[in-house]
Amino acid sequence: MSHQKSMKRLLLSLAISFATFSAYGAPSTVNIDKQVKSVEQKVIDWRRDIHQHPELGNRETRTAALVAKHLKSLGMQVDTNVGYTGVVGFLKGGKPGPTVMLRADMDALPVTEKTDLPFKSTIVTKYMGEDVGVMHACGHDTHVAMLMGTAEVLAAVKNELHGNIMFVFQPAEEGPPEGEEGGAELMLKEGIFKKYKPDVAFGLHIMSSLNSGQIGYRSGPIMASSDGFHITVNGKQTHGSAPWNGVDPIASAAQIVTGINQIVSRQIDITKEPAIISIGQISGGVRGNIIPDTVHMQGTIRNFDMDNREQIFNNIKTTATNMALASGAKADVKIEKGYPVTINNPELTAQMLPTLSKIVGKDNLVEVPKATASEDFSFYSQEVPGLFIFLGGTPVGTDPTTVAYNHSPYFTVDESSFKFGTKALSQLALDYLAMKK
Repeated sequence: MSHQKSMKRLLLSLAISFATFSAYGAPSTVNIDKQVKSVEQKVIDWRRDIHQHPELGNRETRTAALVAKHLKSLGMQVDTNVGYTGVVGFLKGGKPGPTVMLRADMDALPVTEKTDLPFKSTIVTKYMGEDVGVMHACGHDTHVAMLMGTAEVLAAVKNELHGNIMFVFQPAEEGPPEGEEGGAELMLKEGIFKKYKPDVAFGLHIMSSLNSGQIGYRSGPIMASSDGFHITVNGKQTHGSAPWNGVDPIASAAQIVTGINQIVSRQIDITKEPAIISIGQISGGVRGNIIPDTVHMQGTIRNFDMDNREQIFNNIKTTATNMALASGAKADVKIEKGYPVTINNPELTAQMLPTLSKIVGKDNLVEVPKATASEDFSFYSQEVPGLFIFLGGTPVGTDPTTVAYNHSPYFTVDESSFKFGTKALSQLALDYLAMKK
């Protein structure tokens, strides 16, 4: 890079920092490097312990007990059994100010671990009536450990805090067991925001798609909404040799599949935001020469715009219902609302970018593309301004495209990334409170 380009880049960086701090106030002057370093090994040890003892959603009793004990040892007000197994810690700062929420999810997945880690999971439990392995295949064990470390870091400087910190350790981000409520939605329903009244919410997710020491961010929509749908097409059974004597739900279902696949391309304004409708399961009939009474199909909807979301729901119902009627059949459509779009508040994102840049350096702060995966952190950011970031978990020098992705039985993370996550959560809270004093 030429000297002239280097100077331009430096001046631009200084201008952005000056404008940000002029608009929002100065960041914290509290130095937490010593505290972050002192908890680094603890975070690694906690993570290994939690990884070796994974628990499925709404069943995170051991993990929750470990968290609650730690928070109580730091002198916090602690609520337990929130949303089944959730834990909320409240750290009151030494000076008046707003309240910042920091969140970690605790649940593991029904995945049999295939790594060679010395602390790999060998846990087996029941899931939907089947014996399954249990694994922290999405990194929630690291989230819990890093937020425990953050709690210790911030408790050590609580007299310098211009406000309060609310630590949320949440169950069932991957979804509760069938027939149960869970996750962020249930914790909100049980009143955690009414009790502690946070002004903003911060969260992170470790990702194999980034290298250690990198932080990914995006202003506005960053992760998709996730919703499901079920369609049952009811016809009239008859012999395959005489279809005119019945109503063929298979032929009708085929037309519905074609129609649904045209909703995004022909009925949704995708110049606003992209969307996906996928049918992943279809079943009907028992043998080749019998036209059955019913066909069932189910699929998933992902999108990044809350208005488009409602329109897609309506268009699926209209398409399936009318196409079935056109062939003499009847379609029953059920939409299962899941997680909303995860939206990073643009103002809050702009406010906190200098903090993130300070932690990992400007070159390691990466603007990431939208992710079609979903996150129930979205429920919190519907209530208060939120910022959700991605933390790199693949070792430096390793191409992230060559390693196992989240939810794989081979998923692993680089433990050197934990110090960046711990500092990110701590510094986001410190700087936000200092800017608002």
